[in-house]
Amino acid sequence: MINNSGKINFTIDANDKSSLARATHFQTEHGEIKTPIFMPVGTNGVVKTLTPAELKQANSQIILGNTYHLYLRPGMEIIKKAGGLHKFSSWDRPILTDSGGFQVFSLAHLSQITDEEVVFQSHIDGSKHKLSPQKSMEIQNSLGSDIVMAFDECTPYPCDYKKAREAMKRTHHWEKLSKQHFEKMESAYGHNQFLFGIIQGSVYDELRKESAEYLSKLNFDGYAIGGLAVGEPKKRMFEILENVVPLLPESRPHYLMGVGKPEDIVRAIERGIDMFDCVIPTRNARNGLLYTWKGRIKIKQAQYKDDLTAVDPDCTCYTCQNFSRAYLRHLYKKNEITGLRLNTLHNINFFIELTQQARQALLTDKFDEFRNNFYANYPIEDDHWKQNIKKRKQRRKKHLRENETN
Repeated sequence: MINNSGKINFTIDANDKSSLARATHFQTEHGEIKTPIFMPVGTNGVVKTLTPAELKQANSQIILGNTYHLYLRPGMEIIKKAGGLHKFSSWDRPILTDSGGFQVFSLAHLSQITDEEVVFQSHIDGSKHKLSPQKSMEIQNSLGSDIVMAFDECTPYPCDYKKAREAMKRTHHWEKLSKQHFEKMESAYGHNQFLFGIIQGSVYDELRKESAEYLSKLNFDGYAIGGLAVGEPKKRMFEILENVVPLLPESRPHYLMGVGKPEDIVRAIERGIDMFDCVIPTRNARNGLLYTWKGRIKIKQAQYKDDLTAVDPDCTCYTCQNFSRAYLRHLYKKNEITGLRLNTLHNINFFIELTQQARQALLTDKFDEFRNNFYANYPIEDDHWKQNIKKRKQRRKKHLRENETN
């Protein structure tokens, strides 16, 4: 079967009357995807600490895989031998794989970028590799993902206008090459794959508009908005969404990459976003931070030592139905792996339930009520964008130091 992008069968089930929020669905050969949807991140072919059965128990329709990391380890040979990532990981529902472009951004100190390819140094062993639009498509074809992302360049924040424009132009060139190569390839495992384009342009409205208009003409199966939640103020992120989403084809899924916190997801749904992914629920679960409909809980705090109530009394997940806050605190303080698993299961369940409730509200014309109830009960976190920039710089310095000692 030859891949042919632009053939997605996409249906809008409901539109909100007072915002751009909508409920939609589309079919892949590994299952139907109903939006709004949160997609758990399985960087290395696994959502950390959870089994496929537990993900299904949490109603996960689709998970993400990371092209860069899977290419380096375990490598394509064993995944192809297994029959693709679905069989290798025993996950029989849809998978979305990123292009590797975000790792070019996050590990920029280990890479060199030209208009044709990226030469990067493995963060594992320092070995040199090349990643191009064509190579990215071939890797994702070998992985057998249902949704393939075009190769792009994500810019950091802050980024001056000239560099942002150069990166956007390079992204357009790469995405056009991605589409051309994608449509020449036969599906490695006989099922159809969809190709999504990625809008770039940093925080500049003019560039974002140009990117949306250019990529819309290339007729991708879906459109992602990349290069946000990389350090810019949230106010600016939502302004960009308000300007960009109306320019995207209405008859295609809209995907906001790497976002985010519960309040960010609700705000983005209002602005016409259908699909979300983020490491926040899994990473924070391993750090003892749990999400409830009334805000976050830091389970290690002493106030939960004798608290025998569920993390969230309104939650139906396995964790909340069987264990107390006091028990989860005990597991966390003792460094028990089971505690990390139970925390993760709860957080993933919460994020998926959040988008499912948003969808149900849209289908029943009650999105205003859903949104107002959420904001009335969920404390909105302060925007720590300046501190986040410092943390990113510290992580890059750490990577660089580790690489120098290899």
